[in-house]
Amino acid sequence: MALSTEFTELFGIRHPIVLAPMGGSAGGALAAAVSSNGGLGMLGAAFGDREWLDREARIVASRTDQPWGVGFLTWGIDAAAVERALEYGPCAVMLSFGDPSPYVELVREAGAVLIIQVTDLEEARQAVDLGADVIVAQGTEAGGHGARRGRSTLPFVPVVVDLAASVPVPVLAAGGIADGRGLAAALALGAAGAMIGSRFQATTEALVDPAITKAIIEGRGEDTERSSVLDIARGSRWPSKYPARTLGHLYLDRWRGREAELVEDPQVREDYQADVARGVIPPLPVWAGEAVDLITDLPSAADLVTTLANQAEIALARAGRR
Repeated sequence: MALSTEFTELFGIRHPIVLAPMGGSAGGALAAAVSSNGGLGMLGAAFGDREWLDREARIVASRTDQPWGVGFLTWGIDAAAVERALEYGPCAVMLSFGDPSPYVELVREAGAVLIIQVTDLEEARQAVDLGADVIVAQGTEAGGHGARRGRSTLPFVPVVVDLAASVPVPVLAAGGIADGRGLAAALALGAAGAMIGSRFQATTEALVDPAITKAIIEGRGEDTERSSVLDIARGSRWPSKYPARTLGHLYLDRWRGREAELVEDPQVREDYQADVARGVIPPLPVWAGEAVDLITDLPSAADLVTTLANQAEIALARAGRR
C-alpha cells in the first residue's frame, strides 16, 4: 500500500515523512539522507546564521537531487536570512514561531513552497489567510519549543485539518510522533503527513553531541517537561509564549515555579555559563518530545525513513482488518 497524499504529490516524493528543521542539528547530511530516501529533508537554519547556512546548504544541495527545504525561527530572523537561503534553491521554506507575514512574498517570488507551522488556532487562521501552501499543526507533546497553552496533537490536528479544508491546504501533524504508528495515526486524523523531530535527533547524520544522543535513547516521556526556566537561565531571547519541552535538568529542579524570581536575578545567567564551562550541565538542554520512550537505537536517517514508512503501512493495514 503506497502512502500517497496531497503532500507527497505536491513535492513528488514517496513518503509523507518530513524532517523537522531542528535548529542547528538538522544539518545538510541529515536533510539529504531524508530527501534521498523518499521523505522531505529540512535544514534547521534557526536564526539564519550565515556561516552555518552556507556550509549546510551546500552539503544538502550536493548530496541529493531530490526536494529539500529550510526552516527558520520567524521571530529571530530578518529578510536577509531568507534571501540567503533561497539562493541555494530549496523547494520549500518553513516559518515557525512568530509572525511569518514579512517573509511570505520573498518565498513566493522565489517559487518555493511556503510551509507555516502553527501552535494554536489563531496562528492556524493566520496561516490560511496568508496563503500557506502547507500548514504544520504542532501539538504540545513536541520536543523543543511550542505553545504554552496549546493543545495535544490528537485533538489539535483534526481541527486544523477542518479549518484548512476550505482552501484546501494540506496539513502535517507534529508532536509526539516517533514511529510509523504515529505516522499512521496522523494520516487517520486527516493529516497529509507527519513532521518528525526527536526521532531524527537520534540518527547517525544528526549534528548533535553523543551525550545528547545517549540522553534521548535512554530518556522517558514522563521525564520531559515544558518550561521557560532553561531559556531564562541561559539568557535565551525566546518569546515567553513558547516554552520548551526538554528532558530533566538541574536548573529545572532548582528554579521550577520561580520563573519571575529567575528573571530578576542576573547572577543566574553567569552561574549557568559557569556550570556549562565546568561540565556540571550540558552546553544545551536536551530537547525531547513525549514519545522519547520509542527511541531506543541509533539508525541512519536513510534506514529510519524506510522503517517509518513500513511501520505506518503495517499499522494502517492492521487497523483496516480490525
